[in-house]
Amino acid sequence: MSLLSNALGEGSIILGAHASDWEAAVRLAGDGLVASGRTTQKYTDDMVAAVHELGPYIVIGPGLAMPHTRPSESVLETGLSLVVLQEPVEFGHKRNDPVHVLFGLAALDHDRHLEILSEFAAHASDPNFINSLLICSSVGEIRSLIN
Repeated sequence: MSLLSNALGEGSIILGAHASDWEAAVRLAGDGLVASGRTTQKYTDDMVAAVHELGPYIVIGPGLAMPHTRPSESVLETGLSLVVLQEPVEFGHKRNDPVHVLFGLAALDHDRHLEILSEFAAHASDPNFINSLLICSSVGEIRSLIN
């Protein structure tokens, strides 16, 4: 099993989600982190606050966002969540809006998540990765794709 797959704990993958705006989408990513036992609700609030403060820095590629914030006591374990939106949302990013897919990231410290991010980058650099996620209809299909 890949590091990426292990980082996506039980309950961390949400498919066919509905979000009225970017904040609701980020909260869904936070919900996945909380459901998998990786973070507390405060981490979700901190992710939203970071976007309000810093802008859409989390939109890292066309259609792709990675909500995260600084390591804190709200992070219980390093991990990821995945949200695939039924309808995309706008974050206000000039080149990469609208966003269909969000990978929430929680890290215990600045070093422990680098291996996960390296594996994530290998997947995300594939131009078909986002489209492949969008056509998956089950958590099992997502896990097979990532493995």
